[in-house]
Amino acid sequence: MVRGARRLPQGRGRTTAKALCLAALVLGLVSGLSVTLFYRHLNGNLRVEEIGEQLGPDRPDMPAVEGPHRPLNILVMGSDSREGAGNGIDDASGGGSDTTILVHLSADRRSAYGISIPRDSLVDRPDCYTEDGDTIPGQQGAIWNAAFSVGGAACTQRQLEQTTGVRVDNYVVVDFNGFKDMVNAVGGVEVCVPRELHSDKGDITIPAGVHTLRDQQALDYIRIRYGVGDGTDLGRIKRQQAFIAALAHKVMEKGTLARVDRLVRFLDAATGSLTTDIDSVKDLAEIGLQVKDLGESRIRFITVPNRLSPTEEGRVEWLPEAELLWERIRHDEPLGSFRDGSIGVGDVATTPPAGGDPVPDPTGDPSSGVGADPDELDDAGLCT
Repeated sequence: MVRGARRLPQGRGRTTAKALCLAALVLGLVSGLSVTLFYRHLNGNLRVEEIGEQLGPDRPDMPAVEGPHRPLNILVMGSDSREGAGNGIDDASGGGSDTTILVHLSADRRSAYGISIPRDSLVDRPDCYTEDGDTIPGQQGAIWNAAFSVGGAACTQRQLEQTTGVRVDNYVVVDFNGFKDMVNAVGGVEVCVPRELHSDKGDITIPAGVHTLRDQQALDYIRIRYGVGDGTDLGRIKRQQAFIAALAHKVMEKGTLARVDRLVRFLDAATGSLTTDIDSVKDLAEIGLQVKDLGESRIRFITVPNRLSPTEEGRVEWLPEAELLWERIRHDEPLGSFRDGSIGVGDVATTPPAGGDPVPDPTGDPSSGVGADPDELDDAGLCT
């Protein structure tokens, strides 16, 4: 024994050794420092598609901001392709996008927030471009998710940049069935449903109570729309935000990080579900390493300020406050009052941590800046 070293109790010594081995293993798997078969497998899982030439010459500039890094804006889209089992819950035209979230990482890497855009938002879609350079005509008063149907991820990204003035660094398209595999890889995600969720479309029923969702039931939970609340996309957005927050909480907790089998399955499922312009698993991991010290309270989800359209049933219009939100993103400013009503990763746990204080009530007073509006959460399928 090295002189002056303190022997750990045998159990703690084994635990520490396992943790060190795990840390070395994870570093080798996800950082690209060790060129292993598994790393090559993960890299091969990624479907990389460059779309830069389809975004046009008139992209917005990225304002200069202070910080050790530059801000990152990553556009995440959930593909509702009708290919494969379990992808027919909604009735959007095939190849559309049920989910659009702009993820903003601050330059100091001390905060991250995701902004959900309702798929039924009315916007003036700009002209888009095909891979061959042909023009896809724009449309005034189009619904948001039509861009994905007519021009894929490139048209959706161009639409966001032209309507908000926010420059996007990267995009990610997540296949919903692949998302289900990610949930299964961590043993399911716990949610609390205050009242039964039921929809005749897809014959979906999720009873009231606390459930650990996996498989098709997890997919149903984030996609069910008709017959729930007012049947619009707004309630589903809250449910999706809370579920993603709960999944992030599950991935970040020690029970997942300390199990190599779960971590490997999660990485395999995650990379296998993505289409992106991020070149490699190493590049993905470098982004993750930059935000690894973020506390759960600093990862939040909000929705573009909106109202139901008074003239077009079932459609959504952005409120004037939306422009202030986009301005904050462009200049990498804190959310400020937009944090009110947001959902944080640490807000959605259904039970307090062992030996700790109860987690913040996700349906607390919106003026406190913690949690979301109780009525919205109740409609979304969360306990009040």
